[in-house]
Amino acid sequence: MPKGGNRMIKRLIVLAVLAIALVGMAGAANYMYEKASVKGVGYKNVEMIVSTQTGFNGDKLVEKESGSGNVITEKTELETERQIGSHCGYCPGCLEPWFQKLYGNFFNNFGPVSETQLGWSTGFGPMDYINFTKEAEFEYMPVSYQTGTYDQKWIEKLCVQNYVIGAVLTEMYTHAEHLQKSTEVKTRSYDPNIIPGEYSGSAPCKADPYREFDGLYPPQPCCTGVLEANLNSNVIGVAHIGWISRNPSADAQLKGRHAEYGRSVEDLTGVFSIEKFIQLWGNSTCGAISVDWLPCV
Repeated sequence: MPKGGNRMIKRLIVLAVLAIALVGMAGAANYMYEKASVKGVGYKNVEMIVSTQTGFNGDKLVEKESGSGNVITEKTELETERQIGSHCGYCPGCLEPWFQKLYGNFFNNFGPVSETQLGWSTGFGPMDYINFTKEAEFEYMPVSYQTGTYDQKWIEKLCVQNYVIGAVLTEMYTHAEHLQKSTEVKTRSYDPNIIPGEYSGSAPCKADPYREFDGLYPPQPCCTGVLEANLNSNVIGVAHIGWISRNPSADAQLKGRHAEYGRSVEDLTGVFSIEKFIQLWGNSTCGAISVDWLPCV
């Protein structure tokens, strides 16, 4: 074979190896952010689904909205990040193997970086979180366009799940002729595979004034996760608001089912003004609440 052919084969091999390396470096969009503002008259149908982990793990949010009429105002903001199992950089030769094995789930970057770059934007140690806020006001009426006639009363559904602490929140409105609502939901969870206090030299679940420097995990002792919500609405229609708290671990005495610790379900039909604050924590040591605790009345 001519020398030129050999050089061409070598170049193709190099390109193939480089392509494989680039594919290996690619990953999902672990950080998601959306901000939207909508006003107008017509038919609207929206669906939003986010999840920080696959399967029955992490934090999940599902929101669905549809109806015809006047969208007086709608402002939505969503921020989600998957940190557990996600690393922004990895350098196998930069640190000792024993250190990588012990701290692989804790630090964000194993490359030759400064100490401040070893953590995430939320601090040392990984944390999955979803922050969701929405202010909206809808009025029902049939509308007609060249594409057809739309006649549907407003439907608004929101479900937020935190599998680490076994908590779920549901806010739902159906058959709504008028709906004015303000919703703020925040949920976060920490890696259950990391032993609490493992990186601080302190006893597990013991507060440490130097936790920001020596890596106490989770940041608040024994706090495995949080789900908090502040709900305010005025509705002419049907409303359903509820929450459930269950043991994240299956119970052998219940034949594999999860023990239920508490639930609240409220169903309303008619004309109602609703105000609710919901706080579901993995432990009472999770620090200060993260949603607005002093809303307008």
